[in-house]
Amino acid sequence: MNQPIFTKEQIEGLLKNENVSRFCGKYIAYSKEFKIRAVDQYLNEGMSPREIFKQAGFDLQVFSRYKPGYLMYDWVKIYKAKGVEGFATETRGRKGGRPKKVETLTDEEKIKRLELEVQYLKKENDFLVKLRAKRAE
Repeated sequence: MNQPIFTKEQIEGLLKNENVSRFCGKYIAYSKEFKIRAVDQYLNEGMSPREIFKQAGFDLQVFSRYKPGYLMYDWVKIYKAKGVEGFATETRGRKGGRPKKVETLTDEEKIKRLELEVQYLKKENDFLVKLRAKRAE
C-alpha cells in the first residue's frame, strides 16, 4: 500500500493540530485524548468518522476518502477489547511474538549448555565437510 506524500502546507497544518501527537512523514500518530473523544462521538453521538475529523480541525483533503473510517474501525476495535487503557501505549509495529524468557542458570548449567552447543556445532561441521566432499566427487 502506498504511503501518502504530504505537501509542506499539509505537514505544517498537521503539526499545528493539537490532535496529532507525532508526525513522521509517512504516518500520523494521533493523541490518546483525540482517539478517546473520537470513539465516544462515533459510538454515542452517531457522528461519522469524516465529521469527527473535520470537527477536530483536520483538512480532509490530506486523507484518502476512506482513511477516517479505517482509523475509526481500528480505534473502536481497540476500545471494545481493552477500553480506554488500550490507547495508553503505542502498539504500532509490535507483533507480539513469543515472550522473552529470563533465564537464571547457574554457572554449571551454563557450562553444560555451552558444551552441548559446541558438540552440536562440531557434528554439524563434520556433516558439512562430508557433504562438500561428496559433491566434489
